[in-house]
Amino acid sequence: MITRHNPSTLYPKYLGYSHAIEVGGGARLLFVSGLNGYHADGKTMPESFEAQCRQIWEHLTTILASADMTLNNLVSLRTYLASPADRVLDAKLRKQHLGDHEVALTVVSATLLMPAWKLEMEAVAASN
Repeated sequence: MITRHNPSTLYPKYLGYSHAIEVGGGARLLFVSGLNGYHADGKTMPESFEAQCRQIWEHLTTILASADMTLNNLVSLRTYLASPADRVLDAKLRKQHLGDHEVALTVVSATLLMPAWKLEMEAVAASN
């Protein structure tokens, strides 16, 4: 059982976001390591933020499918942006992929491991 917690005494939640998500007993949990925008060769990647972001969503969808899950099974996302200037496009692309599905969400601006990386994303998914 997955329950979203958005108490009315907290500040309003952001678009596509839930303050907390509870995963009850008996659920399967999938923890996805930080994904980046590499192509399947593991050496090349697109240069633009948008192309890297779309590549990451494709990777995430593939990993979820390998566990018989979809994007609707996501309960938490953590995105690391190399530049805070990309936060608006990141939110737009997240909305394109998740629609009205809400997740626990953190977006951080940070120096990433490789200079070519524009973002990195990790996730948690759950199914009953």
